[in-house]
Amino acid sequence: MKSYQVIGIMSGTSLDGLDIVLCNFTHQDKWNFSILKYETINYSEEWTEKLNNASGLKGFDLAILHKEFGHYIGESVLTFLKNTDYKIDFIASHGHTVFHQPEKKLTLQIGDGNEIAATTGITTISDFRSLDVALGGQGAPLVPIGDKLLFSEYDYCINIGGFANISFEKDDKRLAFDICPANIILNHLAQEFGQNFDKNGELGKAGYVDEKLLNKLNKIEYYNLSYPKSLGREWLDNSFISILESSEIPQHDKLRTVYEHIAEQISISLPNDNNQTALITGGGAYNRFLIELIYQKTKSEIIIPDKKIIEYKEALIFAFLGVLRFNNQVNCLSSVTGAIKDSSSGVIHLP
Repeated sequence: MKSYQVIGIMSGTSLDGLDIVLCNFTHQDKWNFSILKYETINYSEEWTEKLNNASGLKGFDLAILHKEFGHYIGESVLTFLKNTDYKIDFIASHGHTVFHQPEKKLTLQIGDGNEIAATTGITTISDFRSLDVALGGQGAPLVPIGDKLLFSEYDYCINIGGFANISFEKDDKRLAFDICPANIILNHLAQEFGQNFDKNGELGKAGYVDEKLLNKLNKIEYYNLSYPKSLGREWLDNSFISILESSEIPQHDKLRTVYEHIAEQISISLPNDNNQTALITGGGAYNRFLIELIYQKTKSEIIIPDKKIIEYKEALIFAFLGVLRFNNQVNCLSSVTGAIKDSSSGVIHLP
């Protein structure tokens, strides 16, 4: 039986914090996992500002931030492991996405793997998206291989993070795509009320749906594209926020309308069949109002797992991507990304 103890690290577009999870993976006929330790390190105001403004930096300053963030991740791992005696085989770090424009063969996740390896003294795997993009793929979503091999008991896996995405089997192939913006836009609108996020959807619940705005959002070109397809911060700024800013309705109504839009797009992605199960994870799983709206709009059985899976599934799966890469096995599916072939993606950094 093969066994690995791996740290998985994820920094999402919604800037909730740095997710660190320590997992054990074993393989005997199939892959199994257990989560041994987990923690989210909230970003300081300084780090939130640095990461939020990274896309506007000049090349030299962005290169410096890439190194600094890698060192920060490494130091965070050392703090995470303090007073433990776990033997770590390696670290698998997603980094933080600054640019994602696969149509230009460009994707950039900062958080230098060399810095992580040098700081921790632990072999580190990073840069999981670039090879797929070079092969003509979207470089996203990457989580579906984990859905396929670790969560196969569910018909659909939906993660509601900065963006909502979905993964499922069809005709013996794993398919997946980004559905729509989620926490990244909800948090953006909540900040106009002086809140970092809309707890339980209370702010949005106080508003009314504006049909005119809802129709404009639902008609955004992206939703008519066939998959594979993926979303990034640049798309949000250019194609989504501009529509919101052109509307003169009250802020509560904008927020309420965006909730309706997210719930509608997620429900459209699910089959209208009560025999299908859908696992929902990510921070959005805690948003009672959003989940209520999704319940109302689909017949699929919605399953909300325990806290460890809700909050750390993505970090867990990046740890698993590291295991597959370490063994030179496929961890990026062309059926999901549209690349010319499957690949074993990620750069290995020795300490």
